[in-house]
Amino acid sequence: MSERVLVKGNEALAEAAIRAGCRHFFGYPITPQTEVAAYMARKMPKIGGTYLQAESEVAAINMVLGAAAAGMRVMTSSSSPGISLKTEGISYIAGSDLPCLIVNVQRGGPGLGGIQPSQADYWQATRAPGHGDLHVLVFAPNNVQEMVNLVFRAYDKAEEYRMPAMILADGLLGQMMEPVAFPDEGEVKMHDKPWAVTGHHGKRPHNIINSLFLKPDELEKTVVDRFARYAAVEQKEAMAEEYLMDDAEYAIVAFGATSRISKAAIQQLRAQGIKVGLIRPITLWPFPKKEIDKACGKIKGFLTVEMNMGQMVDDVRLVVNGRKPVEFFGHTGGVVPTPAEIIAAVKAMGGAK
Repeated sequence: MSERVLVKGNEALAEAAIRAGCRHFFGYPITPQTEVAAYMARKMPKIGGTYLQAESEVAAINMVLGAAAAGMRVMTSSSSPGISLKTEGISYIAGSDLPCLIVNVQRGGPGLGGIQPSQADYWQATRAPGHGDLHVLVFAPNNVQEMVNLVFRAYDKAEEYRMPAMILADGLLGQMMEPVAFPDEGEVKMHDKPWAVTGHHGKRPHNIINSLFLKPDELEKTVVDRFARYAAVEQKEAMAEEYLMDDAEYAIVAFGATSRISKAAIQQLRAQGIKVGLIRPITLWPFPKKEIDKACGKIKGFLTVEMNMGQMVDDVRLVVNGRKPVEFFGHTGGVVPTPAEIIAAVKAMGGAK
């Protein structure tokens, strides 16, 4: 590991990708993630990599498909409306069973919305990152060091399961600066990719990468087989942090930046004698169902805190299945919840005083 250095979140994402073996970046500028592309534009030519600002987000994601098909570690980054433009290509990549890294530094919406932090792309990332029956791995860091760590994990897991991975951050995390230690490039172990396409003089068989299946039975079998792989991902790869849950009577469920604010609220609630803990999903897909299910047996209720109108709360309610109350508190449009507001929302639950 390197010595700790003070780095902005967006630049830390880019440096982590380079150290993880990414040598091909295709993107298009949009606030609040532009520093990712700017960093890649400076660094890639110096290390023999490829930086290309495409003519559009649609072009960029299809360039990602091509590089991924050749077995390269490749990355694109964007922000909310830009990701929407990429969803067709994301579906093609998933349908071709290709690994890649997609970064979404979220901004407020819908439409052009605003450039302030948001978590309103949760449904898009976990439910509809593209058309058809598919999933992508979704990682939700809550600090800059975790951004770095999850980039390495995202590449490894994307290659292990041959599927796209997404880092779902937001404008707050992308713009903040924190001390970070980067793994050394020599620590990275690349996966063998016998499935990748090659030129006519390649040493491997001349593989063909494709997402088109004209026979319904053949397409169904391919999708069913892929979902068997997804089932293994759900069983093995869900990640969550638990904070002060051992004696908690109420649980806040929050991801990303709102989990940091929720911890501050929990500390103040504990000082007032109210036993509250935190369950922080680190993977949004697969969703950490086991931690929610376990908490159901001992707490009085859940409160999800989100920067949207209520999206992750649906997944919490699906796991809880009516066994305990599940409430929601949030802001949208780029407004960030405060610890005082979260404290008031907890106290309003089920007679908590």
